[in-house]
Amino acid sequence: MKKMYFAMVAFLFTAVVFSQGTITGTVIDGESSTPLPGASVVVAGTSNGTSTDFDGNFSIEVSENSGNLIVSYIGFVSKNIAFTGPGALAQITLEPDAEELEGVVVVGTGVIDLAKERETPVAVSTITASEIVAKVGNQEFPEVLNKTPSVYATKQGGGYGDSRISVRGFSQSNTAFIINGQPVNDMENGWVYWSNWQGLSDIASGMQVQRGLGASKLAVPSVGGTVTIVTKSTDKEAGGFATGSVGNDGYFKQVFGINSGKNEKGWATSVLLGHWSGDGYVDGTSGEGFTYLFSLGYEPSDKHAFNFTFTGAGQWHNQRDLDLSIRDYQNFGGDDFRRFNADHGTLNGDEYSFRKNFYNKPIATLNWDWDLGSNWSLSSSFYGSWGRGGGTGSRGRNFGIYPFQKDLTAAIEEGDLPYRTAAGTIDFDAIVANNRAGVGYSNEDSDYNGLRLGSNGYNDNGVNSNVAIRRASMNSHNWYGAISNLKYENNNWTYGIGVDLRAYKGYHYRVLNDLLGLDGYFSTGNSNLSEGVILTETIAATPFNDTGLNGDKIDYYNIGDVRWSGVNGIIEYKSNNKLSAVLQAGISNQGYKRIDPFDQVNNVVSERENILGGYVKGGANYNLDDANNVFFNTGYIARQPNFDAVFPNFANIINDDVNIEKITSFELGYGYRTNILSATLNLYSTAWKDRFISRGVELGGGAEGTANFEGVSQLHQGVEIELIYRPVNSLKFNGMLSVGNWRYKDDIASTVFDDNNNQIGTSTLFVDDVKVGDAAQFTAYIAAAYTIVDDFNVDLSWRNASNLYADLDIENDDIFLTDNNQGALKLPSYNLFDLGIDYRFRFAKSNLFARVNVNNVFDTEYISESDSNIHATSGSQLYNGIDTNNYVWFGFGRTWNLSLRYNF
Repeated sequence: MKKMYFAMVAFLFTAVVFSQGTITGTVIDGESSTPLPGASVVVAGTSNGTSTDFDGNFSIEVSENSGNLIVSYIGFVSKNIAFTGPGALAQITLEPDAEELEGVVVVGTGVIDLAKERETPVAVSTITASEIVAKVGNQEFPEVLNKTPSVYATKQGGGYGDSRISVRGFSQSNTAFIINGQPVNDMENGWVYWSNWQGLSDIASGMQVQRGLGASKLAVPSVGGTVTIVTKSTDKEAGGFATGSVGNDGYFKQVFGINSGKNEKGWATSVLLGHWSGDGYVDGTSGEGFTYLFSLGYEPSDKHAFNFTFTGAGQWHNQRDLDLSIRDYQNFGGDDFRRFNADHGTLNGDEYSFRKNFYNKPIATLNWDWDLGSNWSLSSSFYGSWGRGGGTGSRGRNFGIYPFQKDLTAAIEEGDLPYRTAAGTIDFDAIVANNRAGVGYSNEDSDYNGLRLGSNGYNDNGVNSNVAIRRASMNSHNWYGAISNLKYENNNWTYGIGVDLRAYKGYHYRVLNDLLGLDGYFSTGNSNLSEGVILTETIAATPFNDTGLNGDKIDYYNIGDVRWSGVNGIIEYKSNNKLSAVLQAGISNQGYKRIDPFDQVNNVVSERENILGGYVKGGANYNLDDANNVFFNTGYIARQPNFDAVFPNFANIINDDVNIEKITSFELGYGYRTNILSATLNLYSTAWKDRFISRGVELGGGAEGTANFEGVSQLHQGVEIELIYRPVNSLKFNGMLSVGNWRYKDDIASTVFDDNNNQIGTSTLFVDDVKVGDAAQFTAYIAAAYTIVDDFNVDLSWRNASNLYADLDIENDDIFLTDNNQGALKLPSYNLFDLGIDYRFRFAKSNLFARVNVNNVFDTEYISESDSNIHATSGSQLYNGIDTNNYVWFGFGRTWNLSLRYNF
């Protein structure tokens, strides 16, 4: 009996011991052979899971004597690992997945809202770090997203960093851009200036474009979608890389990065420095920039992890800003007229331009992940940004330089522009000579007596108003913020609550940059100075010097003060890898205040206007089987207006008629994924309502006034298809198709008031069913990538853009005050082909990656956007079917770049 009892006890003890058995292992990156921290390890069919630590190690308790572990990581193909008892597993290697986000995100994952395939119910496309490194070259960073559905990115005028992007027909001011969980849309107008982010291609670990409502918990001003960019954090392993690139038109770029690796006390450091320069594809658009990143990681225990990052990309570049008609290009552009730029010329034999952009926007971020225990965790991010810089332009009353209400061709033909050469460029030497021809300031009591002074409006005492100088319009800012998310996980449920706090001040003013031969400038822009002020000091157009914030200013000086406080909540449910559902809601308050010490002397500081906004959105994904899934999402956003809508006409008077903008969205999706074929289908409908437009109107008979059109609406609907096909290991096809129907809805009537607020009539804005312009409503993309031999690859892609309409200006264009107007001008469709070849040389502990890109292989001539809507008539001169009087931007012709990257 004793033996039997002993055997029973031993059996039970063994069962109990194994029921609490521990499985350990290490997960590594199959491409770099480095650990993968934060990888998910879950016992299949249960909610029992854990994550790998800083070194890719994990430990998990199991209650069964056999089963499977599902090991996954964003950007890598998941693996199903069988176990038959406790103990250590062999090293688990995950291979990079080109269709998911590839990155090294150690800290801050709780504030970075990434969509997960077959789980998050949103339409999403992902660009990996390897693809960014390979494809960007000397292209603009947003152009990488042109391969994804419903995205349209162009270079606009063509200067370095002057690109822009639209998502589902909404401009980038209506699309949220988030870097490491932090919003970067301008707090006043929502815009994103890509010249500030020229170095993103060097530091990005990947990016996602989440079309529609997106997965972000922040109450960001997202109508078209959310673009989430994840940058490198501190690497765990010692090593580094060096890259060098050359490209068309004198483009050179060098980047160097090094990582210390994590030491025994949990510290690790990464540093990256880069430099680029180029002459520019467009004439007179040379530029130069620097990229820098310093990242410090610290993990004192398995409960806390910290990462501090300081990064930025200071740059300057000349621009092309003057709208050019098609016939301007043809008349002045020579053999490759696409390069023509009417903002530049020569000064003393060197390139000189009225238009120069310069900016430096460093961001400092401290991320802190805290495992509170008992299924609780807290992720926080604290950040600050200090943007300094602006853009230059002409200032003065010399009307012989730029055309007025006509194109360059007509102005030169009529003799209106004596300071232009026969080639259409600016003769800056002649401008200097004209400025120096003044008689000199005549005021014996002034220290400036006898100096050659110019002015924009003052012309007494020998001050010459027929001059031109170069001014700099500064748009600097100080921006501080904090994001914190508290999460609780309990079996299939996850609950979260978060805060989003921001404080922003934007400083807008003008300073003297180049007097162009004058000795000084007589400024009358400050209303506090009845007699004006004479200035002689200039501010250099460089992002690394003093931008004149505390010095003398001209023309205007005002400050936009925006405070933001938001609270959000989320409930998620996941069941047996089948059903996942999410419900999110948030509320935010924006407090607006305007300060104007120059023009509003009797009302320098406005009252603060607080406006509430918020959102509620939700959806669900259901995995029908291992290959098929369906999802839906829907939501409602009440979005606060932009700063200028609260304070119209550059005054400190709050607009009582300003509205909350309302956005509703609904989307259905289907996904199919196997090892050979992956495909997604999305159907969406987004309505943007209750926009407010105030504009001047003419009623006839000399009567004119102001109409406030309320309730302007847009409806954006469409279908999106995205697929990846791998028939064999060495060949991969990927493609997309998007078909949109983006248009304005309903005509809007308004009462017209004169300057004394008396009703003088009515007016109607005729925009019902007018197409939304400035983005192609039909896009298609097909790419083939073939591995010829190991590490030797070639890829070719084709992209089509059709149903592209000119940009509309319903706030100013008078055609929309007329019934039966022709609406937006339809531009010619176009097709582009890109080619890439790369090879990786592998060594013992390092490798060398070489890549050449040729963009627009066939040098296709095409119009990428138009700022006018001049419809052809019987007497029109035509280019590819459209009137040559239209003001357009042409896309670049054939460009190329060659890059080498050494990893060690």
